[in-house]
Amino acid sequence: MHLMKVDPRALKENSDRSRQTKSTPQADALLLATIKAVGLVQPPVIAPQTDGGNGYIIDSGHRRVKQAIAAGLEEIDVLVVDAANDNGAMRSMVENIAREPLNPVDQWRAIERLVALGWTEEAIGIALALPVRQIKKLRLLANVLPAMLDHMAKGDMPNEQQLRAIAAANLDEQRDIWKAQKPKKGDPQVSWWSVANALSKKCMYARDASFGDDLAQAYGISWVEDLFAPADEDSRYTTNVERFLGAQQEWMTIHLPKRGVITDVNNYGQVVLPPKAERVYGKPGKSDRTAMYLDREGKVQSVNFRLPEPKKSKGADDAEGEDAIVMPKPRPDVTRKGVEMIGDLRTDALHEALARAPIEDDTLMALLVLALAGRNISVQSGASDDVYGFARMARHAVQLVDGDGKVAFDRDTLRVAARSALIDVLSARENRTKSGIVARLAGDAIGADGFLPTMGTDEFLSCLSRQALERSCKDTPVLPRARVKDTRAALVEHFKEQRFVHPSAAFAPTAAEVASWRSKSVVGADEDADVTAGDADIGSGDVAALDNIDLDAVDEAYRVAAE
Repeated sequence: MHLMKVDPRALKENSDRSRQTKSTPQADALLLATIKAVGLVQPPVIAPQTDGGNGYIIDSGHRRVKQAIAAGLEEIDVLVVDAANDNGAMRSMVENIAREPLNPVDQWRAIERLVALGWTEEAIGIALALPVRQIKKLRLLANVLPAMLDHMAKGDMPNEQQLRAIAAANLDEQRDIWKAQKPKKGDPQVSWWSVANALSKKCMYARDASFGDDLAQAYGISWVEDLFAPADEDSRYTTNVERFLGAQQEWMTIHLPKRGVITDVNNYGQVVLPPKAERVYGKPGKSDRTAMYLDREGKVQSVNFRLPEPKKSKGADDAEGEDAIVMPKPRPDVTRKGVEMIGDLRTDALHEALARAPIEDDTLMALLVLALAGRNISVQSGASDDVYGFARMARHAVQLVDGDGKVAFDRDTLRVAARSALIDVLSARENRTKSGIVARLAGDAIGADGFLPTMGTDEFLSCLSRQALERSCKDTPVLPRARVKDTRAALVEHFKEQRFVHPSAAFAPTAAEVASWRSKSVVGADEDADVTAGDADIGSGDVAALDNIDLDAVDEAYRVAAE
């Protein structure tokens, strides 16, 4: 390398230079003013011709040479270097990047030209201080349809999401779409959204696949790396949706649990269960079944459900229950599905608290009275797999009776029997086993709130209205978003590391609910007392007549009346 003076007009341009896009008039004017004021600060780099001529070719500094001529300079200082094997492509690119950022399209093309000249992707990455993954991404963009690249170089650049869709399509597809979407005369802008939308394909990601390499190979699935995705995640994908879903279906068939079913989703993306099936949100019982399905993203999902026995004819109480759950037109804070989830979660927590929480003996006796006053006392048991069956209370009572038929037990046996009976009786599920307010009173008394699992999941939070969801942001760093699903996603992420229980799931009933229940219960007790006294023809001062009632005869009369 040596320094010499030359006439800038004698230098030849390098047709293979990196900067193909013209500089802006403002940048050229600034460079010209600088040369006129102080001259050339950095000499251009030239190299001898390699095609048999005896002249010099500009290696880097085309703009400086051009503006020196415009400034009227007769001679300029230049650096003469040996000709490079790659025609100076790497030196030209590095020089241009250092002085003024290359147009993105020129950068893409320059990297692809370096590969064509024998540079490896690793070597280019080291020279430009870029990851190899970024070099691969820029090479992918360099192979976009040349006509599109020429238009992008003019400054009309699509966003990254649109570039991703365009670069993933083959050249024939790009050419066909460009014929329809290229700008008309007088309209310099391209609707890149329309171009990208026409070229977009459904992608199924390897991270969502339950099947392994063996099934992928059997179905002929080849993964393509999404170079636009973050480098720290598995971004492999395939556009062959049918093969991907076929492999997922076969994996579900192989791994289907005993008595499980494979089902579909409806138009809203919700799982379609067998007719009359009831979804189980809490812990599944032994007789509960599993349904496996593919969601809209092609992921394998599973839910638990139970199939009821044929229902008996509905009575007046059932009709009242149906009327009571009709939702008003304004969406409530918690949907019906959310209420059912709360009921299941409450019941599981109540049962766990009854089995494990410290309970005083007096409290146990009070809870037993509460349990036997429940609305579900037939007794349909919330602890049973079959909601239409009845609790087998005898299995608990038998522990308190010896072989001679005498009531005999120790205190520990009594405690176990009492807890077991309460578990069978008390239920907060939203079906015929529901005990009503007494289950909530019992849960509040023994601290069952502490056994409730976290509700900060997408499945539960999707049951909340916008207002309820935004109220859940209180006391958290999460701020409500413009879109409900964004607020919900932020809350799910926040509650990953901590427990969240929605206030409506708390066991303690409101004062109004307690007052209403107490007033109804007192009125009911008074009416029962009046009816009993009237039937026995007993006055207020003749209570002793009760001793003469034949209880066996009364039981028989009730039995006959029921039949």
